[in-house]
Amino acid sequence: MSDQVNRFLGDSLGRTLIKLIVVSLIVGFVMTVFGLTPWNIIYGFRDFVLDLWHRGFSALGRVGDYLLLGATIVIPIFIILRLFSYNR
Repeated sequence: MSDQVNRFLGDSLGRTLIKLIVVSLIVGFVMTVFGLTPWNIIYGFRDFVLDLWHRGFSALGRVGDYLLLGATIVIPIFIILRLFSYNR
């Protein structure tokens, strides 16, 4: 059983715990220096997704505006060209 645990962890349980503690201390220190908290990261990600969501729909609204603007020119020209080619 301990052989499977060692294979899963990549090393013995004690060494893995020591590595995790050291890395956690370093990451915690760096996060403190930059003023980050886990909640800031979660809220930042949430705000990023919401901002992307809202901007995406506003971009789709602009595409719709471009479509309508272009259609006001293209559709009448298409109808006129079809009428002229209908006689042939």
